[in-house]
Amino acid sequence: MTFLKSLIGAAVAALLSSMPAFAETPVIRAALQLSGTVNWEADTIRHYGFDKANGFSIAVTDIAGAPAAQIALVAGEVDMIVSDWLWVARERAAGRDLVFIPYSRAVGGLMVPADSRAKTLADLKGQKIGVAGSPIDKSWLILRAYAQKVEHFDLAETTEQVFAAPPLVYKAALGGELQGALNFWNFGARMQAAGMRTLLGVDEAARALGLDPETPLIGYVVRGEVLKTHPKLGEAIAAASRQAKEKLSTDPSAWARIRPMMRAETDAEFEALKAGFLAGTPKQGAVNERAAARMLALMAELGGSDLVGDLKELPDGVFHHPGS
Repeated sequence: MTFLKSLIGAAVAALLSSMPAFAETPVIRAALQLSGTVNWEADTIRHYGFDKANGFSIAVTDIAGAPAAQIALVAGEVDMIVSDWLWVARERAAGRDLVFIPYSRAVGGLMVPADSRAKTLADLKGQKIGVAGSPIDKSWLILRAYAQKVEHFDLAETTEQVFAAPPLVYKAALGGELQGALNFWNFGARMQAAGMRTLLGVDEAARALGLDPETPLIGYVVRGEVLKTHPKLGEAIAAASRQAKEKLSTDPSAWARIRPMMRAETDAEFEALKAGFLAGTPKQGAVNERAAARMLALMAELGGSDLVGDLKELPDGVFHHPGS
């Protein structure tokens, strides 16, 4: 029996020595804003091991905001960040090899107080609107285009805008200092839970303009050389993201686990944040590049070079294609 065990052991050792060694599991250095909603997914991926199950590992570094993350990615200090595909398109046009993997299509809307008499954008003429970000915020540009092409007036010229960080717009809106507020979707969910209502959703405005609201604006942006070094990594990242969302959509305990980082002050706010996050789940499959090109043209028309640089058309290779 001892001889037989030794023989079997030798045979197994010989077999293993003849097999090619597995490649080392790639560690993806991700710079993410841990106070943001992306951390809900990133933390879920790591906690349940969806990264390792798909053959990679995420090492997360906290970052102050989008500009710092973009600088770190371009400099090669990190491998992955979260940003919008319009920025990726601009960077690719400048010769930088970056690739967009859809993460979320969640967008906000223009919110008004519950007792507001406004029924359309035109009802806000002469009033004060808070806008999270800058005059070239993508959601603001879509609402401006909607006002021009559907309601036939200039929203920017006929209202007073206050451009500020999302938390400041949120506080000013709840404090009654604004007659309307356009904020990031998660702050919009908090405002809704506090009693405000949506006057016009950005997705509704996009649809009226002939754009595809299914086009995901936000995604994981990965350096192209990393994807080339590790074939199928793009699909693995997409799979881990999808599995995290599936877990959150089916298992209440997964939400209970991350509730502290969501900073929901009430159950209503917690439920609104959950619903908003899941509603932003991108559909599976390749991004419709024709729809993206139409959005790019609209952004270029309204945002100009400050937003899209010298871009005239969608560069090749912006979006990761499933299976590649």
